[in-house]
Amino acid sequence: MIRGVRGATTVKNNTEAEILNAAEELFIKMIEKNEIHPDDVASVFISTTEDLDAGFPAKGMRQIEGWQYVPVMCMREMPVPNSLKMCIRVMLHLNTDKDQTEIHHVYLREANILRPDLEK
Repeated sequence: MIRGVRGATTVKNNTEAEILNAAEELFIKMIEKNEIHPDDVASVFISTTEDLDAGFPAKGMRQIEGWQYVPVMCMREMPVPNSLKMCIRVMLHLNTDKDQTEIHHVYLREANILRPDLEK
């Protein structure tokens, strides 16, 4: 079974260092909370809001030991009026036996407003 694991975070400044650090923090939390091994990951989609263009958040994942060969794609989030700015969103596709209710989605910093219903 392939399950989606969602995550999101925000940054205060559009700098490569801040984007990479925030992305790496998010990936590590998603990995830890869901006990994810890179060999179980089919792919990862990462989107950023249009105000983030100083670096690729996928590089944050590449800095984690063992994650160099996981297929990752970065893309631009839809520019919906009044939506959360300076945001990095992740959709990780995981091969797992876990039920949907056992998946832990991770929302950090200002992104926690995106899915308050998932707070555990």
